[in-house]
Amino acid sequence: MSKRTLIAIGVSVLVAAAASLHAATQSRQAADALSQKIAAISQRAATPRGGQPASVTLTEDELNSWFVYRSARYLPAGVSKPSVTLMGAGTLKGVATLDLGAVAKRRSGGGALDPLSYLGGKVPVTVTGTLQTRGGTGRFDVQSTEIAGIPVPSFLLQELLSIYGASPEQPEGVRLDESFALPANIQRIDVGLGQMVVVQ
Repeated sequence: MSKRTLIAIGVSVLVAAAASLHAATQSRQAADALSQKIAAISQRAATPRGGQPASVTLTEDELNSWFVYRSARYLPAGVSKPSVTLMGAGTLKGVATLDLGAVAKRRSGGGALDPLSYLGGKVPVTVTGTLQTRGGTGRFDVQSTEIAGIPVPSFLLQELLSIYGASPEQPEGVRLDESFALPANIQRIDVGLGQMVVVQ
């Protein structure tokens, strides 16, 4: 057996093992566990507080399991397969597949000078950044954005958020450069390696 064949077999085994491990970390049980934690956070927000702050730990496996088994009804049309990697020190990476054809239908105008008009199909969008929270407010500072593995400037991400984040309350969508109020009386969220701690 040649050295090249051994290397190919080794790489195949590693890829298969990684795929099995990834699949094994996503489960309905983990999704249910996160749903129960979200319910507890909501219930605590509706109850008068006193004494020490309460904290709940959400794991990366729970978050990604919830995305797989529970998130479909909450996602905007054209968004699918979300996942998150909690990298520690406040840093996280989010990935989702966007249907850029749906983006084109939602946009009015733009023309040949619109960079999004040159993109199409379903593509992965990856955003890496740092979540900073304090005193019930948060801010997400984007470090990098990729569309289909190609680095793009943050203004393209802002365009996508303006489209997908639009609502009656926020007709212009989500703004990257603005702080936001944390829901459910959450005071801060500490992003660690593989987990985040929600403090109420």
